[in-house]
Order: sequence, then C-alpha cells, then structure tokens
Amino acid sequence: YNIIKMSTRQKLMSILMKPGFPGRKQTRPSIREAQKKTKWNILRGDKVQVVDNGHPEFGKQGIVTLVDRKRDRVIVEGVNVEPKHLKANPDLGLVGTTIMKERSMHYSNVNLVDPVTGLPTRVMRKILDDGTKVRVAKKSGAII
Repeated sequence: YNIIKMSTRQKLMSILMKPGFPGRKQTRPSIREAQKKTKWNILRGDKVQVVDNGHPEFGKQGIVTLVDRKRDRVIVEGVNVEPKHLKANPDLGLVGTTIMKERSMHYSNVNLVDPVTGLPTRVMRKILDDGTKVRVAKKSGAII
C-alpha cells in the first residue's frame, strides 16, 4: 500500500514542480537577460537618440531621466510621450484628467549621442593615465 501511495505522491510532486505549473512563478526572458548585465553604458543625465527604425519616435534626441536596470529599460525626456488618464476621486476632491507622460523604452533602442558630432555612437571604456575609468565615443574618440 505504501508503494502505491508513494508513487502517487511522486507523480503529484513532479506535476507541481514543472516549470509551466500555474503556482510556480516564472521570470520573463527579458528580465532574465537584464539580470545578466553587469556594465551599463547609458546612465541618468546622458543625451541619447532613438535608433530603432521601427519606433515611432525614431531619430529623436533627449536626456535620460531614469534607468530601470531590473527591466532593462530607460525613460527619455520628451520622447515616447503618451496620454495617461487619471481617475477622479470625489472623496479627495480630485477631478479626472488626462496628462502626457513619458513611457519607458528598451535600452537597446537608444544610443548615446557623440558630444563632438551630435550623432548616435557606440561606447567603449578606457582607463586614463591617472587611473580613472571613462566612457569614450567610438566615432570621434571623445570622452563622454
């Protein structure tokens, strides 16, 4: 009797421990990829340009206001602005309104802007003679 009971329990546990079981939490592939990153080339305050051809804001430039490292996304000032509807709350005396808010975009859709040429560029790292680490634009060699 114990052998049958044990095998049934093992079957149940194998079903419960499967990755697709609703009770088990799965992380999205985009979040798993973001967790692997250790070095970030784009930081808050940098000037960036949207380089994704399919993005409706392609070619626009702006300043990075927030870098969400957990989700691999950035928010750029004045880019990717969409309406956000605020719900009315009569208890607090708030009226329902619509405001324009910047939405996040994926980190790979933007590139840093070269300070010399004003065009998007890739980034490399360099150690100066005094030992400080700096980011350098690949197009012009200028320190960012």
